[in-house]
Amino acid sequence: MADSADTREADRALKAKHRMMWALGDYPVVASRLISALGPVLVEAVGVKRGDRVLDIAAGSGNSAIPAALAGGDVIASDLTPELLDVGRQEAAERGAELRWQEADAEALPFADGSFDTVMSCVGVMFAPHHQDTADELLRVCRPGGTIGLVNWTPEGFIGRMFSVMKQYAPPPPPGAQPPPLWGREEHVRTLLGGRVGGVEAHRQTIRVDAFAEPAEFREFFKSVYGPTIAVYRNIADDQKKTAALDQALDELAGSALRDGAMDWEYLLLTAHRNGTAPA
Repeated sequence: MADSADTREADRALKAKHRMMWALGDYPVVASRLISALGPVLVEAVGVKRGDRVLDIAAGSGNSAIPAALAGGDVIASDLTPELLDVGRQEAAERGAELRWQEADAEALPFADGSFDTVMSCVGVMFAPHHQDTADELLRVCRPGGTIGLVNWTPEGFIGRMFSVMKQYAPPPPPGAQPPPLWGREEHVRTLLGGRVGGVEAHRQTIRVDAFAEPAEFREFFKSVYGPTIAVYRNIADDQKKTAALDQALDELAGSALRDGAMDWEYLLLTAHRNGTAPA
């Protein structure tokens, strides 16, 4: 009993830390300025049509939820961080999209079994610390015959390599937490979903980012708006040598990726259908 209580308390603390991290900076600016094209790519891949019940998990400010609503879906955008949902509500109103916004933990979704025709996430569920719990939940709430759609950064791509660089300066992860970029490996996702899905299609693709003219511009942007980067720098704030070393490492990473003022960031687009027969 004591171990169980301790585990629950540690999990609550971890989720609170994640919620706080994503509220740092201004992630919606990252979503809108750099990767806005990913949402429509995912919506097209899962084939959202009018009347479909759609859940976007770890939706942030609605990068894929809003396009899904504009495509006619009956959409719920869920996220652990309410500050991101607040921004999404405003953007949805400006774009004339009607959808619901709900605070929710990807590892313990507050929805009934088989509630949705489509369950998707755009560089979102990959950041939940317990991968199997997350996969089990996204499958649970998808109806038999329904569609799963995921966009995740690959370990070998630019963002995956950025997390590898930052990991050296971050505190050690808690027991049981897994690296986010693992979700960008097809074999890892297939293992998580197991025999509960069929018709799996997975493609590595890239999104072109042309927002930075030089490495330092990239580094300063991420230091000011991207929660995980801000959190890492805070962890080493009292160590000038480590701070300078991380500055240099991020500059070198960006410099290796910049070509004529643009970078190509690789991601895995994976779709599948939940096995089983939909109720008549």
